[in-house]
Amino acid sequence: MDKAIYEFKRKIEELERYRGRGTELITLYIPPDKNIADVVSQLRSELCQAENIKSKQTRVNVIGGLEAILQRLKMFKKPPEHGMVVVSGVVEEDGKQKRVTEIIIPPEPVPLYKYHCDSKFYLEPLKEMLKEKKIYGLIVLDRREATIGILRGKRIDVLDYKTSNVPGKHRQGGQSSVRFERLREIAINEFYKRIGESADEAFLPYRDKIEGILIGGPSPTKEEFYKGEHLHHELQRKVIGLFDVGYTDESGLYELVEKAKDKLHELDLIREKNLMNRFLKEVVKDGLASYGEEEVRRYLRIGAVDVLLLSEGLRLERVKFRCKCGREVEVTVRDGRSVVCECGSNMEEVERKDIIIELSELAEQSGARVEIISTESEEGAMLLNAFGGIAAILRFKPR
Repeated sequence: MDKAIYEFKRKIEELERYRGRGTELITLYIPPDKNIADVVSQLRSELCQAENIKSKQTRVNVIGGLEAILQRLKMFKKPPEHGMVVVSGVVEEDGKQKRVTEIIIPPEPVPLYKYHCDSKFYLEPLKEMLKEKKIYGLIVLDRREATIGILRGKRIDVLDYKTSNVPGKHRQGGQSSVRFERLREIAINEFYKRIGESADEAFLPYRDKIEGILIGGPSPTKEEFYKGEHLHHELQRKVIGLFDVGYTDESGLYELVEKAKDKLHELDLIREKNLMNRFLKEVVKDGLASYGEEEVRRYLRIGAVDVLLLSEGLRLERVKFRCKCGREVEVTVRDGRSVVCECGSNMEEVERKDIIIELSELAEQSGARVEIISTESEEGAMLLNAFGGIAAILRFKPR
């Protein structure tokens, strides 16, 4: 998970916690091709209708939310590249009420135009964007037909379908069995070559985006195709599994994905496991490893960190406080808290950041790579529970 996706995920988690009274919370989805003037016109119409709401408190809150959104939209002549989502309303937090108005620029294009009022913000389309969107090449084949497709997230697209001229196993005419089998093998090999050429044409434009290629079919067909190296060498290296499937048409692509789902989930976990195993080996030999916030932060500042490992399960914030006497301090906290200065005064909060974002920015300044590790694997859970969720593989260990 990269930093931008992590920030987006945390923002959705924050908005999901909020609740309002009745139908006071407004969510507005604006796709990239929507005219802002048309949106403003609809909101002004909604503003007029809100004047008729019977409950005074609801009326005041809805009108306030609409006016706040209209103010924000003044900053835009047209929507951003991916469109935007605007939320506004009075929410309950820690027994207190506060108005929230935020503009969210999502990592993918907003798929719809929607104005929605409810007791919670409407976040389903945004949550859908967090689901896996990696690309995989798909090939299902036997000696009669082949289908080539691509998997994007949960969507399967058929890119090509081919049938063969391979004769059946029974001889035709007066041909000898040896000659017939030789001709049959030539026809099979030619069909495999055609499949490979079609797959190259379909997949090579995605070569930098494809995470892997899955091949399905009955034995020994899929093994023959793979071992014959009929794919372009760049694609051949991306084959991550051969799977037994009963169909070789479009339905075979769906069967292939179903058979391979454990493998696909494993790939991300394996990558994270490899990173964690590299870190653990360094810990065991007291080598190029560091853990604990204070020590890792010190190594980041002197540029000694090669890979920064942060647990997705961290729920800490880095907060800067300032006192009227001029003193400033930065502390890491799990929940909001006040800090008392040495002079005895309560210090004022100046800035608050999610610690994963704050440490990632510190890492980027020194060219360190940032890896946000899930807690789904044993190693990922160990990073959070045994090492506090903050660790590093070092370039060098200062003396």
